[in-house]
Amino acid sequence: MGPRPVRLPRDVYVRRRVVAGSLLVGVLAIGVVVYDALGSDDTPAVRAASESVGVTESTAAAVAPLVGEAGAGLDGGEFTVADACTLVAAKLVLNDRGADVACLQRALSAAGTYSGALDGVFDDDVYAAVVQLQENEELFADGVVGYETAGHLGIRTPVELRVVRTPPPAPKTLDRLGYYLSSVASKGNDAPPLPPDSGSGRRVVYDRLAQRVWAVDDDGTIIRSWLVSGSKYDNEPTGTFEVYSRSEETTAWNGKARLPKMIRYFQTDIGHIGFHGIPTSIETGERYQTDAELGTPLSGGCQRQADLDAAFLWEFAQVGTEVVVV
Repeated sequence: MGPRPVRLPRDVYVRRRVVAGSLLVGVLAIGVVVYDALGSDDTPAVRAASESVGVTESTAAAVAPLVGEAGAGLDGGEFTVADACTLVAAKLVLNDRGADVACLQRALSAAGTYSGALDGVFDDDVYAAVVQLQENEELFADGVVGYETAGHLGIRTPVELRVVRTPPPAPKTLDRLGYYLSSVASKGNDAPPLPPDSGSGRRVVYDRLAQRVWAVDDDGTIIRSWLVSGSKYDNEPTGTFEVYSRSEETTAWNGKARLPKMIRYFQTDIGHIGFHGIPTSIETGERYQTDAELGTPLSGGCQRQADLDAAFLWEFAQVGTEVVVV
Protein backbone atom coordinates (compact mmCIF):
# COMPACT_ATOMS: atom_id res chain seq x y z
CA MET A 1 0.00 0.00 0.00
CA GLY A 2 2.94 2.26 0.68
CA PRO A 3 3.78 5.14 2.93
CA ARG A 4 1.21 7.66 1.72
CA PRO A 5 -2.53 7.96 1.88
CA VAL A 6 -4.51 5.86 -0.56
CA ARG A 7 -7.12 7.92 -2.29
CA LEU A 8 -9.03 7.13 -5.46
CA PRO A 9 -8.29 9.78 -8.13
CA ARG A 10 -10.81 12.54 -8.61
CA ASP A 11 -11.61 13.52 -12.16
CA VAL A 12 -11.65 17.19 -11.33
CA TYR A 13 -9.42 19.34 -13.47
CA VAL A 14 -8.93 23.05 -13.52
CA ARG A 15 -10.06 25.06 -16.54
CA ARG A 16 -6.97 26.56 -18.08
CA ARG A 17 -6.94 30.31 -18.02
CA VAL A 18 -3.79 32.26 -17.23
CA VAL A 19 -3.36 35.85 -16.09
CA ALA A 20 -0.74 37.52 -18.26
CA GLY A 21 1.30 40.53 -17.24
CA SER A 22 2.10 41.65 -20.74
CA LEU A 23 1.86 40.94 -24.42
CA LEU A 24 4.24 38.43 -26.00
CA VAL A 25 6.58 41.26 -27.04
CA GLY A 26 6.79 42.38 -23.45
CA VAL A 27 7.61 38.87 -22.29
CA LEU A 28 10.44 38.61 -24.78
CA ALA A 29 11.76 42.03 -23.85
CA ILE A 30 12.50 40.98 -20.28
CA GLY A 31 14.40 37.95 -21.47
CA VAL A 32 12.10 35.10 -20.55
CA VAL A 33 13.47 31.72 -21.54
CA VAL A 34 12.42 30.20 -24.86
CA TYR A 35 10.68 26.86 -24.58
CA ASP A 36 12.00 24.21 -26.91
CA ALA A 37 9.26 22.59 -28.97
CA LEU A 38 10.44 19.12 -27.97
CA GLY A 39 10.50 19.87 -24.26
CA SER A 40 14.17 18.97 -23.70
CA ASP A 41 15.68 20.18 -20.42
CA ASP A 42 19.19 20.21 -21.88
CA THR A 43 18.80 22.59 -24.81
CA PRO A 44 19.73 26.28 -24.68
CA ALA A 45 16.05 27.04 -25.20
CA VAL A 46 15.19 25.94 -21.68
CA ARG A 47 17.98 27.38 -19.61
CA ALA A 48 17.51 29.76 -16.68
CA ALA A 49 15.40 32.86 -17.12
CA SER A 50 18.42 35.04 -16.41
CA GLU A 51 19.79 34.09 -19.84
CA SER A 52 18.38 36.79 -22.10
CA VAL A 53 17.19 35.74 -25.54
CA GLY A 54 16.77 37.71 -28.73
CA VAL A 55 13.50 38.35 -30.51
CA THR A 56 13.63 36.09 -33.55
CA GLU A 57 11.10 34.18 -35.60
CA SER A 58 12.09 30.94 -33.88
CA THR A 59 11.76 32.61 -30.49
CA ALA A 60 8.28 33.84 -31.28
CA ALA A 61 7.26 30.44 -32.63
CA ALA A 62 8.48 28.69 -29.49
CA VAL A 63 6.68 31.01 -27.09
CA ALA A 64 3.55 31.40 -29.21
CA PRO A 65 1.71 28.48 -27.52
CA LEU A 66 1.68 30.61 -24.35
CA VAL A 67 -0.78 33.03 -25.96
CA GLY A 68 -4.37 32.32 -26.93
CA GLU A 69 -6.09 33.53 -30.05
CA ALA A 70 -7.39 36.63 -28.30
CA GLY A 71 -3.96 37.69 -27.01
CA ALA A 72 -3.57 40.09 -24.11
CA GLY A 73 -3.36 43.83 -23.62
CA LEU A 74 -0.15 45.63 -22.70
CA ASP A 75 -1.74 46.66 -19.42
CA GLY A 76 -2.03 43.00 -18.44
CA GLY A 77 -5.13 41.02 -19.12
CA GLU A 78 -6.46 37.55 -19.39
CA PHE A 79 -5.59 35.21 -22.22
CA THR A 80 -6.59 31.64 -22.94
CA VAL A 81 -3.89 29.02 -23.31
CA ALA A 82 -4.31 27.80 -26.86
CA ASP A 83 -2.75 24.38 -26.48
CA ALA A 84 -2.89 22.39 -23.24
CA CYS A 85 0.61 21.30 -22.21
CA THR A 86 1.53 17.88 -20.89
CA LEU A 87 4.58 16.98 -18.83
CA VAL A 88 7.32 14.83 -20.28
CA ALA A 89 9.00 14.12 -16.93
CA ALA A 90 7.27 11.80 -14.49
CA LYS A 91 8.22 14.06 -11.56
CA LEU A 92 9.20 17.69 -10.98
CA VAL A 93 10.96 18.95 -7.85
CA LEU A 94 12.56 22.10 -6.45
CA ASN A 95 15.40 23.48 -8.64
CA ASP A 96 14.27 21.67 -11.81
CA ARG A 97 14.35 23.77 -14.97
CA GLY A 98 12.93 23.56 -18.44
CA ALA A 99 9.81 23.39 -20.55
CA ASP A 100 8.09 21.00 -18.14
CA VAL A 101 8.45 23.55 -15.34
CA ALA A 102 7.04 26.25 -17.60
CA CYS A 103 4.06 23.96 -18.24
CA LEU A 104 3.68 23.53 -14.49
CA GLN A 105 3.82 27.29 -13.91
CA ARG A 106 1.07 27.85 -16.45
CA ALA A 107 -1.12 25.22 -14.79
CA LEU A 108 -0.50 26.64 -11.32
CA SER A 109 -1.38 30.10 -12.63
CA ALA A 110 -4.64 28.71 -13.97
CA ALA A 111 -5.29 27.08 -10.61
CA GLY A 112 -4.78 30.42 -8.86
CA THR A 113 -1.85 29.50 -6.62
CA TYR A 114 0.95 31.09 -8.67
CA SER A 115 1.37 34.56 -10.13
CA GLY A 116 5.07 34.64 -10.92
CA ALA A 117 7.02 34.51 -14.13
CA LEU A 118 6.58 31.73 -16.68
CA ASP A 119 10.35 31.26 -16.80
CA GLY A 120 10.77 27.49 -16.53
CA VAL A 121 12.50 27.60 -13.12
CA PHE A 122 11.14 25.56 -10.19
CA ASP A 123 12.08 28.05 -7.47
CA ASP A 124 10.76 28.64 -3.96
CA ASP A 125 7.72 30.50 -5.26
CA VAL A 126 6.75 27.60 -7.50
CA TYR A 127 7.34 25.18 -4.61
CA ALA A 128 5.02 27.22 -2.37
CA ALA A 129 2.41 27.30 -5.13
CA VAL A 130 2.58 23.51 -5.51
CA VAL A 131 2.18 22.99 -1.76
CA GLN A 132 -0.78 25.38 -1.72
CA LEU A 133 -2.41 23.49 -4.60
CA GLN A 134 -1.83 20.18 -2.82
CA GLU A 135 -3.35 21.50 0.38
CA ASN A 136 -6.32 22.94 -1.51
CA GLU A 137 -6.96 19.58 -3.18
CA GLU A 138 -6.29 17.60 0.03
CA LEU A 139 -3.30 15.83 -1.50
CA PHE A 140 -0.05 14.85 0.19
CA ALA A 141 1.60 18.28 0.50
CA ASP A 142 5.27 17.65 -0.24
CA GLY A 143 5.93 20.17 -3.00
CA VAL A 144 6.69 17.37 -5.47
CA VAL A 145 4.74 17.26 -8.71
CA GLY A 146 4.13 13.57 -9.35
CA TYR A 147 1.33 11.59 -10.94
CA GLU A 148 -1.51 12.73 -8.69
CA THR A 149 -0.61 16.42 -8.40
CA ALA A 150 -0.05 16.66 -12.16
CA GLY A 151 -3.39 14.94 -12.66
CA HIS A 152 -5.22 17.52 -10.59
CA LEU A 153 -3.57 20.23 -12.69
CA GLY A 154 -4.49 18.48 -15.94
CA ILE A 155 -0.86 18.13 -17.09
CA ARG A 156 -0.18 14.52 -16.13
CA THR A 157 2.52 12.61 -17.99
CA PRO A 158 0.76 10.26 -20.42
CA VAL A 159 1.79 7.09 -18.60
CA GLU A 160 -0.86 5.20 -20.54
CA LEU A 161 1.29 5.48 -23.68
CA ARG A 162 3.73 3.00 -22.14
CA VAL A 163 1.07 0.56 -20.95
CA VAL A 164 0.65 -2.47 -23.19
CA ARG A 165 -2.63 -4.32 -22.74
CA THR A 166 -2.41 -7.88 -24.01
CA PRO A 167 -5.58 -9.78 -25.03
CA PRO A 168 -7.30 -11.44 -22.05
CA PRO A 169 -6.42 -15.15 -21.96
CA ALA A 170 -9.10 -17.80 -22.19
CA PRO A 171 -10.59 -18.75 -18.80
CA LYS A 172 -8.43 -21.12 -16.76
CA THR A 173 -5.38 -20.64 -18.96
CA LEU A 174 -2.25 -21.85 -17.14
CA ASP A 175 1.27 -20.50 -17.28
CA ARG A 176 4.10 -22.99 -17.71
CA LEU A 177 4.40 -23.46 -13.95
CA GLY A 178 0.73 -24.43 -13.74
CA TYR A 179 -0.79 -21.24 -12.30
CA TYR A 180 -3.93 -19.60 -13.70
CA LEU A 181 -3.55 -16.34 -15.60
CA SER A 182 -5.62 -13.31 -14.68
CA SER A 183 -7.46 -11.16 -17.22
CA VAL A 184 -4.45 -8.81 -17.43
CA ALA A 185 -1.75 -11.50 -17.62
CA SER A 186 0.06 -13.30 -20.42
CA LYS A 187 2.71 -16.01 -20.55
CA GLY A 188 5.97 -16.78 -22.32
CA ASN A 189 6.19 -15.49 -25.86
CA ASP A 190 2.76 -13.88 -25.55
CA ALA A 191 4.12 -11.43 -22.97
CA PRO A 192 5.62 -8.04 -23.88
CA PRO A 193 9.44 -8.10 -23.95
CA LEU A 194 11.43 -7.37 -20.84
CA PRO A 195 12.70 -3.80 -20.49
CA PRO A 196 16.41 -3.34 -21.22
CA ASP A 197 18.93 -3.44 -18.37
CA SER A 198 16.53 -5.31 -16.10
CA GLY A 199 18.92 -7.87 -14.64
CA SER A 200 19.49 -11.53 -15.34
CA GLY A 201 18.59 -14.91 -13.87
CA ARG A 202 15.58 -15.72 -11.75
CA ARG A 203 13.90 -12.49 -10.72
CA VAL A 204 10.82 -10.26 -10.62
CA VAL A 205 10.98 -7.18 -12.87
CA TYR A 206 8.71 -4.17 -12.40
CA ASP A 207 8.58 -1.38 -15.00
CA ARG A 208 7.03 1.66 -13.33
CA LEU A 209 6.06 3.53 -16.51
CA ALA A 210 4.66 0.39 -18.14
CA GLN A 211 2.80 -0.57 -14.93
CA ARG A 212 3.87 -4.15 -15.66
CA VAL A 213 5.57 -7.01 -13.82
CA TRP A 214 7.44 -9.99 -15.24
CA ALA A 215 8.36 -13.23 -13.46
CA VAL A 216 11.56 -14.57 -15.03
CA ASP A 217 13.08 -18.05 -14.67
CA ASP A 218 16.73 -18.97 -14.08
CA ASP A 219 17.43 -19.23 -17.82
CA GLY A 220 15.90 -15.81 -18.54
CA THR A 221 12.60 -17.20 -19.85
CA ILE A 222 9.50 -15.15 -19.09
CA ILE A 223 7.12 -17.31 -17.07
CA ARG A 224 4.34 -14.76 -17.08
CA SER A 225 3.75 -11.01 -17.13
CA TRP A 226 0.85 -8.91 -15.84
CA LEU A 227 -0.36 -5.38 -15.30
CA VAL A 228 -0.39 -3.81 -11.83
CA SER A 229 -1.48 -0.55 -10.26
CA GLY A 230 1.64 1.12 -8.91
CA SER A 231 2.09 4.31 -6.97
CA LYS A 232 0.49 7.60 -7.92
CA TYR A 233 3.03 9.45 -5.75
CA ASP A 234 6.21 8.56 -7.65
CA ASN A 235 7.71 7.15 -4.43
CA GLU A 236 8.67 3.75 -5.79
CA PRO A 237 12.46 3.27 -5.73
CA THR A 238 14.35 2.04 -8.77
CA GLY A 239 17.20 -0.45 -8.51
CA THR A 240 17.78 -4.06 -7.51
CA PHE A 241 16.31 -5.35 -4.25
CA GLU A 242 15.45 -8.60 -2.49
CA VAL A 243 12.24 -9.83 -0.93
CA TYR A 244 12.83 -9.65 2.83
CA SER A 245 9.44 -10.44 4.37
CA ARG A 246 5.97 -11.72 3.47
CA SER A 247 2.52 -11.79 5.05
CA GLU A 248 -0.56 -13.76 3.98
CA GLU A 249 -2.50 -10.65 4.97
CA THR A 250 -1.51 -7.38 6.53
CA THR A 251 -3.06 -3.99 7.25
CA ALA A 252 -2.30 -0.74 5.46
CA TRP A 253 -0.23 1.81 7.34
CA ASN A 254 -3.37 3.87 8.09
CA GLY A 255 -5.33 0.87 9.38
CA LYS A 256 -8.10 1.28 6.79
CA ALA A 257 -7.42 -1.55 4.36
CA ARG A 258 -6.48 -5.22 4.25
CA LEU A 259 -3.62 -6.15 1.95
CA PRO A 260 -3.60 -9.81 0.87
CA LYS A 261 -0.39 -11.70 0.06
CA MET A 262 2.01 -8.88 0.86
CA ILE A 263 5.57 -9.36 -0.46
CA ARG A 264 7.96 -6.65 0.79
CA TYR A 265 11.19 -5.59 -0.89
CA PHE A 266 11.78 -1.97 0.25
CA GLN A 267 11.68 -0.37 3.72
CA THR A 268 10.62 3.26 4.08
CA ASP A 269 10.66 5.51 7.13
CA ILE A 270 7.02 4.71 7.94
CA GLY A 271 6.28 1.45 6.20
CA HIS A 272 7.09 -0.96 3.39
CA ILE A 273 6.77 -1.09 -0.38
CA GLY A 274 5.98 -4.36 -2.11
CA PHE A 275 3.53 -6.42 -4.13
CA HIS A 276 0.08 -7.41 -2.86
CA GLY A 277 -3.44 -8.16 -4.02
CA ILE A 278 -6.03 -5.44 -4.49
CA PRO A 279 -6.83 -3.96 -1.05
CA THR A 280 -10.23 -4.21 0.58
CA SER A 281 -11.74 -1.72 2.99
CA ILE A 282 -11.77 -2.93 6.59
CA GLU A 283 -14.92 -0.91 7.24
CA THR A 284 -17.00 -1.90 4.21
CA GLY A 285 -15.23 -4.90 2.67
CA GLU A 286 -15.23 -3.20 -0.73
CA ARG A 287 -12.28 -3.55 -3.10
CA TYR A 288 -10.32 -0.39 -3.73
CA GLN A 289 -10.34 -0.91 -7.49
CA THR A 290 -11.31 -3.32 -10.25
CA ASP A 291 -9.08 -5.61 -12.30
CA ALA A 292 -9.94 -3.48 -15.33
CA GLU A 293 -8.21 -0.51 -13.66
CA LEU A 294 -4.90 -2.37 -13.38
CA GLY A 295 -2.35 -0.63 -15.56
CA THR A 296 -3.15 2.74 -13.94
CA PRO A 297 -1.17 4.14 -10.96
CA LEU A 298 -3.62 4.14 -8.04
CA SER A 299 -1.72 3.02 -4.96
CA GLY A 300 0.15 4.87 -2.24
CA GLY A 301 3.45 3.11 -2.96
CA CYS A 302 2.97 -0.61 -3.50
CA GLN A 303 2.05 -2.57 -6.60
CA ARG A 304 -1.53 -3.88 -6.54
CA GLN A 305 -2.25 -7.10 -8.43
CA ALA A 306 -5.23 -9.14 -9.59
CA ASP A 307 -5.97 -12.02 -7.21
CA LEU A 308 -4.64 -14.70 -9.58
CA ASP A 309 -1.40 -12.80 -10.17
CA ALA A 310 -0.98 -12.16 -6.45
CA ALA A 311 -1.47 -15.90 -5.81
CA PHE A 312 1.19 -16.76 -8.39
CA LEU A 313 3.72 -14.24 -7.10
CA TRP A 314 3.13 -15.40 -3.54
CA GLU A 315 4.47 -18.80 -4.54
CA PHE A 316 7.21 -17.51 -6.84
CA ALA A 317 8.74 -14.67 -4.80
CA GLN A 318 10.03 -16.29 -1.63
CA VAL A 319 12.32 -14.41 0.76
CA GLY A 320 15.57 -13.67 -1.04
CA THR A 321 14.03 -13.39 -4.51
CA GLU A 322 15.57 -10.60 -6.56
CA VAL A 323 13.31 -7.68 -7.51
CA VAL A 324 14.42 -5.26 -10.25
CA VAL A 325 12.54 -1.95 -10.50
CA VAL A 326 13.09 0.18 -13.60
